[in-house]
Amino acid sequence: MRDTNTDLRIIRTKESIRHALVELIDEKGFEAITVKDITTRAKINRGTFYAHYQDKFDLMTKCEEEIMLEMSRIAKKNFPGVIAALRTSSPAEAQMPFVVSIFEYLNENSEFMQALLGSKGDLSFQARLKDFMWKTLFGNNSDALLKEEDLLVPGHYLASYIVSAHIGVIQQWLNNGRKESPQEMARILWTITADGPFFAAGLKK
Repeated sequence: MRDTNTDLRIIRTKESIRHALVELIDEKGFEAITVKDITTRAKINRGTFYAHYQDKFDLMTKCEEEIMLEMSRIAKKNFPGVIAALRTSSPAEAQMPFVVSIFEYLNENSEFMQALLGSKGDLSFQARLKDFMWKTLFGNNSDALLKEEDLLVPGHYLASYIVSAHIGVIQQWLNNGRKESPQEMARILWTITADGPFFAAGLKK
């Protein structure tokens, strides 16, 4: 049986390391950060760091994987309901819980998401996020949310468009200080996604 105090100590240690990483990315950029920088900022010794991570790249990868897995969990929980409602012409009712949940998660993890998606973060993250979303949405496996044979355009182009557009909106929201609520951002993103940019621009009724 695991010791609860030990588990809590590990959780707090990892949170301190993650917080230090975010601060340092903002200050000097990921490429310039050293493990010594992280341990000094987190007020831990190097042995404690290496008990959890191989190096700064392993730390970043594990943090990114946590984010992608959680977003995938939210998508897989809500997406079937979205698809069902879209097919019965009820998009408004379907999308709100799903998209609001995503923005609430982003809001809770805003500092780290801003660090990751900013110019000083891990520039390969967006490429990995696109690949991850491709596999989640359209990958050739039984867990994929959409089937490639149902698509009207090649899946890799559709996935790239969806992910790039959504990342752009998320970056704008984060960089703008998250002035809109998750509920308002859900409405904005759904209007653009479901009705199209020309509709959102007032050019198409």
